[in-house]
Amino acid sequence: MASFQTAERHSALVTTDNVLHQRHMIAYHSASQSIGGYVLEVGCGEGYGMELLAPKATKYLAVDKFPTHINPQLPDFKKITFRQMNVPPFDGLDDNLFDYIVSFQVIEHIEDDEFFVRELYRVLKPGGKLILTTPNIQMSLTRNPWHVREYTPTQLKNLVAGIFNQVELKGVFGNAKVMEYYEANKKSVRKFTRLDIFNLQYRLPRRFLQIPYDILNRMNRQKLHKSNTSLSSDVGLIDYFLAEANEQCLDLFIIAQKKNN
Repeated sequence: MASFQTAERHSALVTTDNVLHQRHMIAYHSASQSIGGYVLEVGCGEGYGMELLAPKATKYLAVDKFPTHINPQLPDFKKITFRQMNVPPFDGLDDNLFDYIVSFQVIEHIEDDEFFVRELYRVLKPGGKLILTTPNIQMSLTRNPWHVREYTPTQLKNLVAGIFNQVELKGVFGNAKVMEYYEANKKSVRKFTRLDIFNLQYRLPRRFLQIPYDILNRMNRQKLHKSNTSLSSDVGLIDYFLAEANEQCLDLFIIAQKKNN
């Protein structure tokens, strides 16, 4: 299935994706406050975060398993290189290469997550930093069959801290407007999942569930938008914030630093 067809990929141009899109953009906005030098983005998707991050970099390498068109109208277009690859490993990338790595909503798709984190560590320069996000499983409303796994705050921190020297764990939270949408979404999702009397969402292999999940996910977003258009349309970046992670954060936000030699 092409990348743009799945509900895992979202777009600022799709109104029903707005709440999810803004939730993901807070990670880019926060990272843009600190990054610099040679930057690697792992899992760049449609490239919507480059406009925020590339101006802060001296060079910018974006990688994704699917082809990505880099908008030549971006003001820092000449800084950006795209490379299509499946990771891990990071084939062709030298040790100690990048000042910063950003990887948002990727690790949950990786079979060998420890190897993935070790590869991120390998290609970072000494003193370099990784900024990584992933969903908080304790706030997930159902199984996502596109994800190999999801993490609790403790699980993610332990994984990264087993490889990196300094690890800070934050969480992405939403204000009352975001949480009103979340509760409406939870109620709507339960109408679907209560039909799963045999608990097949957890018993069947992921690949059998991906297409049905994707169709229902899109239908649900459209239903939520139709029932409260102003809420789903009006949520913006300002409605999300970072704070110390806990069980109620929507996403986990890791900042990890590689030890200086």
